[in-house]
Amino acid sequence: MKHDVIIIGGGLGGLQCGYILCKKGYDVCVIEKGKKVGGCLQTFRRGKNVFDTGFHYVGGLDEGQPLRRLMDYFGLSTLPWYRLDANGYDEVIINDKSFLLASGHGRFVETLSSHFPEQRGELEEYASFLKNVGDNIFHVFGNKEHREEDFFKSLFSRSAYAYLKETIKDPLLINILSGNSLKLELHPDRLPLYIFAQTNETYTESAWRLKGGGSLIAESLSDAIQKMGGTVMTNREVTMLKNCKEKINSVLLDNDEEGEAKIFISAIHPASTIDLLQNKELVRSSFRNRISRLENTYGIFTAHLELKENRLPYLNRNIHIHERDNVWSYHHYPDNGQKRYVFVSFAVPENGSPYATHIDLLSPMHWEELREWEHTTVGKRGQGYLDLKAKRADECIDIASRHIPRLRESIETVYTSTPLTWRDYTGTVEGSAFGIRKNYNELPYTILTPKTPVPNLFLTGQNLSVHGVLGVSMTSFFTCAEILGADTVLKLFR
Repeated sequence: MKHDVIIIGGGLGGLQCGYILCKKGYDVCVIEKGKKVGGCLQTFRRGKNVFDTGFHYVGGLDEGQPLRRLMDYFGLSTLPWYRLDANGYDEVIINDKSFLLASGHGRFVETLSSHFPEQRGELEEYASFLKNVGDNIFHVFGNKEHREEDFFKSLFSRSAYAYLKETIKDPLLINILSGNSLKLELHPDRLPLYIFAQTNETYTESAWRLKGGGSLIAESLSDAIQKMGGTVMTNREVTMLKNCKEKINSVLLDNDEEGEAKIFISAIHPASTIDLLQNKELVRSSFRNRISRLENTYGIFTAHLELKENRLPYLNRNIHIHERDNVWSYHHYPDNGQKRYVFVSFAVPENGSPYATHIDLLSPMHWEELREWEHTTVGKRGQGYLDLKAKRADECIDIASRHIPRLRESIETVYTSTPLTWRDYTGTVEGSAFGIRKNYNELPYTILTPKTPVPNLFLTGQNLSVHGVLGVSMTSFFTCAEILGADTVLKLFR
């Protein structure tokens, strides 16, 4: 087979690159080794219910907001998005004290100021900073020199935790502002300010669930690519990147079929990409060593709860429950028995019922906890692994039940997943929830560009700069800008 572009990996980044390039007339082939596309957008069905894996809610989807502009481009704005309560899209509970985070910068400040009247000025400064980040998100597609100086260096090279401590004097308020952040890894010695700010800004603008699950995004992109003449393959694994002199000229599929192209994009982990090279000497040993030594963020344990009918009212917000004082400490392993963080996400009832049909309980989980089973496969991990999952699920249910009346008695069935599950079903290295761990102290080392030392091999996806739906969507345009030219991509955002 021959194509203009071959894309390895059918997650969000790979599909979006395929969509952009198809739209520009390229003959594109997206190759996904799993049974279906989507990566962490995948869903699974149990009975009548569709459960999400890595996708639960997004921010900034209202008219004129950053993610809406991107969703409009990809034809995804018409999906059945469901807006969360603007008066409190997230509830943060710290040691049994509850605080609502509201959408809209003014409402956000007013809601928290009712608890912290003396910190109103600090909250206004914080909200203004977030808004400024949101207003300038697409300026990254502008002049390259301006982008490097003002975008990367000023915000990526600053500490998110240090900024909060400089801006907010009350430690409890810092924890509240950070307490809805299972959508990123809170690491006080690593996390760049830009990643924290962009993520929280979009949700402050508006927050949304997707009725039917994240796979609708992947399926829509896949269908669009094929309607534009592109190809999407599933159940096919790229086992080698073959080269001719200094360039890649083909991929080997399942060790027996070749696919030729002029351009190759890898949407899988950069370390996995290097492993595919037929000739490792195409990239310098210093680059290979750099990639192989990069740390990955922690993963997620999820208890997927199927509920009895008409028992538990649907809640149109998320709940983030912390039973420890410092929400910036979950990156530690071992945690020496410290209490956990549980993120409660209700699925939108597809039948319009006022009662919830299923709920996900998510909690940070480190790869080290699963090291004993890292060489096992699904369904063959043994009783010890099953016992670990059952214990963790019961802990999560116990924590959530203290804040959601009648939860435990409403549960019909419990399904569980760990970072091992993520690794086996999505190909995510170490089941990492947010990709490579970025470090504001080592910015050039941990922030990757789409370009590689191989002239016609490019990278995309959550491991490069910013994760999440918005971050990956923007990275897809960065990758395509290397192929189409920056001016072509810039026109899409004018």
